[in-house]
Amino acid sequence: MSQPLAVAALGFWHVHGRDYARDAQEHPGTTLVAIWDDDPERGREAAEKFDVEFVADLDELLARDSLDGVTVTTSTDQHVDVISRAIAAGKHVFTEKVLAPTVADADALVAAADTAGVSLVVSLPRLYHGYTAAIQEVLDAGTLGELAYSRVRLAHDGWIAGWLPDRFGNLAEAYGGALTDLGCHPIYLTRLFHRSEPQRVTATYGSLTGREVDDNAVVTAEFDGGRIGVIEASLVQSPGDFTIELRGTHGALSYGGAAGGLFLNTGDGWQELAVPDNGAGAFDEWVERIHDGSRADANLDHALALTRVVVAANASAAEGRPVEPAVPAATR
Repeated sequence: MSQPLAVAALGFWHVHGRDYARDAQEHPGTTLVAIWDDDPERGREAAEKFDVEFVADLDELLARDSLDGVTVTTSTDQHVDVISRAIAAGKHVFTEKVLAPTVADADALVAAADTAGVSLVVSLPRLYHGYTAAIQEVLDAGTLGELAYSRVRLAHDGWIAGWLPDRFGNLAEAYGGALTDLGCHPIYLTRLFHRSEPQRVTATYGSLTGREVDDNAVVTAEFDGGRIGVIEASLVQSPGDFTIELRGTHGALSYGGAAGGLFLNTGDGWQELAVPDNGAGAFDEWVERIHDGSRADANLDHALALTRVVVAANASAAEGRPVEPAVPAATR
């Protein structure tokens, strides 16, 4: 391997393409060496911005022995092809969520990475944030009792303020709208807090902007024991909002929203809790995994579960009925 690791950024379809390219350029363990995009004009523009080489031929780029890994921020419909080719070429992969548009494809990509011995990490950034760690400490301590209800909402004004590209509304490329992209974060956080797989999901999608994908979404997830998780995502809300609400048999917890901060109430009123700094992020984990040869078990577990819930939610909204997410591959 190169020291630092040589990384190419593949695709600038997604708005986070520039973020991960910047990560590769600024992380002390990596260096950005090239950019590829299926849209040459977009790719050359990005390469000029980051002052690196634009490579028009993906296979030629992946065949370079000097290249150690890639970041993938193509359209969702290209994930399987591009990630598969990178893995087959022996390159480590850091990719935008969702990993793949179908459960079978997501399972296959993880299996291929395992077989090839390359590091695969999916960008699930809020798993690494300080408030997530603080909330898990409260849950670990049993302070809330049995978790009965959760609500995680994430929203922004991307499609009413005009900064979110119209291509995010192309169903063939994006495979979904607000829930599939932005709603991914509430989905994996909800699973983390409930610490189990949802048994059924019921989704309601709306489109205030008239696009062919949802820009406003609510999903109700049913967990064993009668527990409920509500997942919300919107691309048409101003101002934006990130809210976590947990209700248990012995107490309640709130993060974000109008009050801001992290608050706990066990019957004596709301008390503010300290929130630690964010931990090392998903990109940092990817670099670490490459160097020590270990597998990002928790990250991949959440990534696969995320795909299962997104697929089930999209089916539920389309068919107007509750849908059971696919069974995890390990238990089939």
